[in-house]
Amino acid sequence: MSIFSQNIKLLRKRRKRTQDDLAVALDMKRSTLSGYENEVAQPGLETLVAFSNYFNIAIDTLLKVDLTKLQESQLSQIERGYDTFISGGKIRVLATTVDQHNNENIELVNEKAKAGYRTGYADPEYLKVLPTFQMPFLSKERKYRTFQISGDSMLPIPHGSWVTGEFIQNWRHIRSQHPYIILTVDDGVVFKIVENNLEDKKQLRLYSLNPLYEPYDIDVKDIREIWKFVHYISSDVPEPNTPKEQIIDAVKKLEKDVKAIQTKLDL
Repeated sequence: MSIFSQNIKLLRKRRKRTQDDLAVALDMKRSTLSGYENEVAQPGLETLVAFSNYFNIAIDTLLKVDLTKLQESQLSQIERGYDTFISGGKIRVLATTVDQHNNENIELVNEKAKAGYRTGYADPEYLKVLPTFQMPFLSKERKYRTFQISGDSMLPIPHGSWVTGEFIQNWRHIRSQHPYIILTVDDGVVFKIVENNLEDKKQLRLYSLNPLYEPYDIDVKDIREIWKFVHYISSDVPEPNTPKEQIIDAVKKLEKDVKAIQTKLDL
């Protein structure tokens, strides 16, 4: 049986719909639907669009991804709209956890957990051991996760801050010059300003807020997840801004010191 045939039969049964029910919803004969499910007939483009709209799942996914082999949590994510298939790539299914009311949790990935997250990000069993919480001011229609960042590459956001991101379903919607949390194959979780070069180069260019760090490129094949920055939490009090007059005085003093050094070198 083809992947498409298996998928539409599986999705229909998960919705507890009979062939008659689905045929009426899609405005087709039951025998036609039966032909698709039993691989007797092949759907045209308009029919594929109708199935895609009804199940809220990408046509690429219906045709290329064997949904019967996915874990329940992964399949549930796809049915709820987290179908992140990108043309020319593999489907990226987001594993997640929910609370007792079936609301999405915000999982907390601390510094110690980040090493395990690099390989366990798609494992529901791994995610179950992470601490979870809720933020009532965030949309229940979107998926969020919080990561603890390390180092000084994103100063003034300090080392140890908790950065929350919103899951990005379609990477083509990434906006250049905006901050994102990215799960990479080699470096694990990184927090950077992004330049989106996916269309022409199949790459993202990553920038740090700290000018001491040089930007670098990462290929799309080396990326596993992308989260749009929402906010951060830190226990550190930000350093006060240096008044403009103090900056000018500091520059003038530096100029005098340089001149003094040059004078000594000329003697």
